[in-house]
Amino acid sequence: MKSLLCLLIPLFITGGYAPAEDGTNLLANGLKGWSVAKPGAWQVDDGVLHPSEKPGGYIWTEKPYENFELSLDYKTSEKCNSGVFFRTDPKNPVQGGFEIQVASRGLYSGKHIVGSLYDAKSPTESAGKPDGEWNQMKITCVGPNIQVVLNGKNVLNANLDKWTTPKLNPDGTKNKFKTALKKLPRTGNIGFQYHGHPVWFRNVVIKKK
Repeated sequence: MKSLLCLLIPLFITGGYAPAEDGTNLLANGLKGWSVAKPGAWQVDDGVLHPSEKPGGYIWTEKPYENFELSLDYKTSEKCNSGVFFRTDPKNPVQGGFEIQVASRGLYSGKHIVGSLYDAKSPTESAGKPDGEWNQMKITCVGPNIQVVLNGKNVLNANLDKWTTPKLNPDGTKNKFKTALKKLPRTGNIGFQYHGHPVWFRNVVIKKK
């Protein structure tokens, strides 16, 4: 019996039944633990989060997070624009937090490409897959440091302490933020955005750092 268990345990782990210390699946209980800006606008089917037939607005974790590693899969529809928000005030998502861009490959340029720290820093390359294909993204936040790995490629490393001036990036370009990114809170909610096009998320797992 003992030898049989030794064989089965690795199968459970590789099949996705990871132990608790490997992180928390934020979609394990459907929408439990989430707050939806527009009631009924989001739903979870077979572990996949997506906008409903009457979509609109954001969906937020009820809990705030500070230092973490967030891994997820996402899939876009044609000409899709969405985003992964973090350390964000749900009452002020545009100015009160951060966003890693999720968008169709080739739809935007510069600091709006998928994988960018929205309006603040471009990714090193456009690593998104075509619409309809699942992408893997990992966002790691520790203190001022933000890292994004997209489909196995390290596309973004940002030190928020370098953003010292409102509406200005370290490279001299302008951004939308009325508060210097250095001075924004280092803790807040995680959320996803509906911006007019279907988008899907699954395997949303967070590990505290």
